[in-house]
Amino acid sequence: MDFVMLVGVGLLTGATTVLFGFGGGFVAVPVVVWADAVLGADAMRVATATSALVMVVNAGVATAVTPRRVLRMLRGSGGLCALLAAGAAVGAFATRLAPAGLARWAFVGYVALTIVDLLLRPGFLRPHPRAATARDAPRPLPVALGAPIGAVAAFLGVGGSVMTVPAMRRAGHPMRVATSLANPLTLAIALPATAVSLCVAALPAATDAHVHLAGLLDYRAASALLLGALPVIAVLRRRPPRIPDRAHAWAYVGLLTLVAIVMLLVS
Repeated sequence: MDFVMLVGVGLLTGATTVLFGFGGGFVAVPVVVWADAVLGADAMRVATATSALVMVVNAGVATAVTPRRVLRMLRGSGGLCALLAAGAAVGAFATRLAPAGLARWAFVGYVALTIVDLLLRPGFLRPHPRAATARDAPRPLPVALGAPIGAVAAFLGVGGSVMTVPAMRRAGHPMRVATSLANPLTLAIALPATAVSLCVAALPAATDAHVHLAGLLDYRAASALLLGALPVIAVLRRRPPRIPDRAHAWAYVGLLTLVAIVMLLVS
C-alpha cells in the first residue's frame, strides 16, 4: 500500500518539477518522512537523501527537454553552478552530523519564512516599484549566492528551487522561465548531495525496521516516486499548460503553504 501511495505522490512530484522547478524535493521530503516513520527522528535524514536522488532524475529529465533558448539564459553561470555543488556537498554531509530532529524543524521554519517573504516583499507576487525596466533585461543570479543556497538546499533536501525561483523572479524573469531554469540549478545541487548520501554508512536502525537503504537513500521509495513522476514530466514538457503569470506565482506560494502544513502533520 505504501508503494502505491508513493507512486501516486510521484505524479505530483512530476507536476511540481515542470510547473514550479521543485524537482520533487519539497513534495518528496514529507512523504518519505511519513513512509519511513518507523526510523523515528532519522526518517528526516533518509528523506533528504532520498529527495536528492529523486531530484537528480526529475531535474535531469526536465532539463534535457527544456528548450535551448531558455537554457541559454544560464550562459556564464559556471561559477554559480560550481559553488552550488560545493555548498550542496557540505550541506549533505552536515545532515548526517546534525541532531536528527534539526533538519525537520529547519525545513518547516525555512518554508514558513519564505512564504512570509514572498507575501510581504515586492518582486514576486507584485512588481517591485523600481523594477519597471528590469523585466526587459533580467539580471543573472549573484555567483556568491551559490554556496549558501547549495548548503541549505542539500541540508533540507529541497533542491534550491525555493531560493532560486524567487531570486530569478525578482531578477526579472517570468514564472515560466524562472521555474524552467530552476531545474538545471537543482541538478547542480542534487548530484553532489546524492553522492555524499550514498557514501555514508546506512543507519543501523534501518535493518530492524525493514527499510531498504543504500547509504542514506531509501531506493524503494525513490523508485516509486520516480515511477509516478517521469511520465508526468514527459507529458507536461511536451504540452505545457498555459498559466497566467500572476496565478502561477500564487500557486507557487500555495504549494509551499501546503507542504509546510503536511510537514507539521507528519512531525
